[in-house]
Amino acid sequence: MLEWITGELMAKATIESIDPKEPVKVLSVPKPWEVLGTGNYAAVFYHPEAPDYAVKVYAPGRPGLTEEAEVYRRLGRHPAFSECYYSGPDFLVLKRLRGVTFYDSMKRGILITEQAIEDIDSALDYARSMGLHPHDVHAKNVMIQDTRGLIVDISDFLKEEDCIMWEDYKTAYYRLYRPIASRWRFPVPRLVLETVRRGYRLWRRWKE
Repeated sequence: MLEWITGELMAKATIESIDPKEPVKVLSVPKPWEVLGTGNYAAVFYHPEAPDYAVKVYAPGRPGLTEEAEVYRRLGRHPAFSECYYSGPDFLVLKRLRGVTFYDSMKRGILITEQAIEDIDSALDYARSMGLHPHDVHAKNVMIQDTRGLIVDISDFLKEEDCIMWEDYKTAYYRLYRPIASRWRFPVPRLVLETVRRGYRLWRRWKE
């Protein structure tokens, strides 16, 4: 696995980060590797012959790998979180979580269950009990799998400042999403979701 990562993925994949507040761009990826997703600092890949593993590769110049490895060390094993199997100089080998992000669930018209919300709340409480500070928990960083909630991105859990993104999301879930989704289920266009996402960020900056 490490030979595939160092000899294929790290040698031939090209990742670019232009704005640290926007997802990185994967410009090239060697076959047979495939992209699982992108975040503001890194991209996540998997190899079809090792489908239970995910390789998170940090973009050049982006910090946080050492901190993320430490978060996984503190979390240990928990059903709502991934696990870190190996930490390289600019990549992590993780347990692959399978599911659909809340963001993609809304885009595809998949119901986000109240059980998933409760699972994530419980997992965040567990993280706090391990001395961590949940941060940057939002619709693109949490997933639903068979009605249960998963947390995909824990890279900022060592930050100590307050973060109320998840509480804001829950407020929107119970006041807007749940009353509507209980009667009608329909896909939300990506343009609408992106407008809401950017509008929320501007609103949070104004509030601060």
